Amino acid sequence: MPPEVVTQDWRTQSLFSRIPKEWRESLFVLAFGVLAAVTVTAREWGEMLHQWWNIDTYTHILLVPIIIGWLVALKASELAKSKPKPWLAGLLVVAAGLALWTIGRATEINIIAHAGAVGALQGVVVAALGPRVSLMLALPIAFGVFLVPVGDEFIGPLQSITADIAVALTLWSGIPAVIDGIYIDTPVGLFIVAEACSGVRFLVAMITLAVLVCFTRFQSWSRRALFMAASVIVPIIANGIRAWGTIYIAQSQGVEFAAGFDHVVYGWIFFAIVVAIVLAAAWRFFQCEPEDYGWTHDQVGKFAWLKPFEAGFTAPIVTIAGLAALAIVGGITATIVAPSGLG
Repeated sequence: MPPEVVTQDWRTQSLFSRIPKEWRESLFVLAFGVLAAVTVTAREWGEMLHQWWNIDTYTHILLVPIIIGWLVALKASELAKSKPKPWLAGLLVVAAGLALWTIGRATEINIIAHAGAVGALQGVVVAALGPRVSLMLALPIAFGVFLVPVGDEFIGPLQSITADIAVALTLWSGIPAVIDGIYIDTPVGLFIVAEACSGVRFLVAMITLAVLVCFTRFQSWSRRALFMAASVIVPIIANGIRAWGTIYIAQSQGVEFAAGFDHVVYGWIFFAIVVAIVLAAAWRFFQCEPEDYGWTHDQVGKFAWLKPFEAGFTAPIVTIAGLAALAIVGGITATIVAPSGLG
């Protein structure tokens, strides 16, 4: 055998041996559980991936897995102190997620099916790592909810709010205007607050960012609540101002010029400006660094209420068998209640 092959094999074995046994076992359970859960709910993950990649409202979700990985990396030193243990009770979370997914498949309500698919994956993490490690990773695990494409449900109300703000500012600026739902009639023409102009994609992305900032830069719940409120209100008002600006410019420069200007400004540049304003206003009130988020190994170790739950620790093979059984039962149930959804 050539010497370089031996060297490479030795390095691989050395790296693998440096991973504590408990982590090797739990990571194997985690990998198996993720594979099983994603295989059973493959249609939903395919649908979500399609929406992330092709629909502007959800393109920001492509960053969510990266953010989750970053949050986990920030906890690397604390995780190194911990010993994960497969947790039988965590299978209940997986079962709940698969039950929700089955309901979504049966009722053909995508948002429920998608939420169930994500919930099952979150349950796999809890079942594979146990309650103590899961508490340390509570933020990245919970942040997984933002993988579910949500936002189209708010388009109608946001169109109306944007139209109301735009017409109020139009009248305030001395330009005659008449509003009819999402239609605004002015001297130079009729404007409509289209779905793409509702501001929903920026609002949804802003809420995702706001949750991340709230739990990595604030410790006070009152400051978190204020920041979340600002992260919802400011983008909505800013979008109304943008719509008014388009109408105002059209009065002097013409509709075509205003439309061109709007297409240039209205995009991620607009979103970046809004984010910069909100973050700049909140900067001096930040209370901690991102790496300080959540509970530490020592803090979780002091949670006396966790001890009764630890009776559910089990061997990795038992957890793997439970995950496999849930995947099989979930797949069969979904086939029975929604056979048309397969294939």
